[in-house]
Amino acid sequence: MNAAIRAVVRWGQQLGLEVIGVRHGFAGLISGEHVPLTLRDVGDIIHRGGTILQTARSDRFLTPEGQAEAMATARRLGIEGLVVIGGDGSFRGAKRLIELGLPTVGVPGTIDNDIAGTDVTIGFDTAVNTVVDAINKIRDTATSHDRTFVIEVMGRHSGWIAIVAGLAGGAESILIPEHPLPVEEVCERLKRGFARGKRHSLVVVAEGAGSGFEVGEQIKQRTGFDVRVTVLGHVQRGGAPTASDRVLASQLGARAAEILARGESGKMVGIEHGTVVERDFDDVIGKPKPIPLELVRLAEGLAV
Repeated sequence: MNAAIRAVVRWGQQLGLEVIGVRHGFAGLISGEHVPLTLRDVGDIIHRGGTILQTARSDRFLTPEGQAEAMATARRLGIEGLVVIGGDGSFRGAKRLIELGLPTVGVPGTIDNDIAGTDVTIGFDTAVNTVVDAINKIRDTATSHDRTFVIEVMGRHSGWIAIVAGLAGGAESILIPEHPLPVEEVCERLKRGFARGKRHSLVVVAEGAGSGFEVGEQIKQRTGFDVRVTVLGHVQRGGAPTASDRVLASQLGARAAEILARGESGKMVGIEHGTVVERDFDDVIGKPKPIPLELVRLAEGLAV
């Protein structure tokens, strides 16, 4: 997100825009928490994880009264356009502001990679690489102690992190909410591997497909294997962004500034086949982003 903020400020200034940052998301827009953002303010932030503007949920903004307060604050501060970085919920809020008269553009930022209209979202590549790094380290222990490890990753409604990190990490089985895999089948795979002489295995579970501890207990009961469980949790949401994420965020932030500078609104910027694209909010908000069946089949075919 910091790389996107930096791009909005630096590209926007070249387009003649004055940029301020709203702290704590829609909550800060209601309360008027803002800071000026100059070239100096966004220097040396491209490598930092998280966001210098911070973020927060706002129950108040979900109400018509809160939305009216946000609009009143925007007018008082002289805000003529807004860039919203976030996921589907953030874009729904952005669309409401547009309906109230504030031009807004969306930049997809979520590690879940579950936003339609873009091949990848800001933060996804960094999260996946964090998970793969953890898998690599856990594999060392698994091979040394002849154990089966269940690794739970984030993804309540989306299995993108699990499927990509599981494939990259060589997991024997990957459980995702979009394509449920019975634990019985996972156990059969593990037993077939054991019969071939394989003494360690890795199972990646998206949290939306089940609890890692519950899956681990079922595997232990059905196979008798020595099973350990690791829940990666919020470690996936932090850390220095990858080069890919930094470039993506820079591209999308710059295009968002361009859209507002030319007087347009109601769009999300994304990336498709390496090209920056613009999509109407109505075409992305609430729309599914299915995991390609080819990836699922690949994961199943390699889990032999």
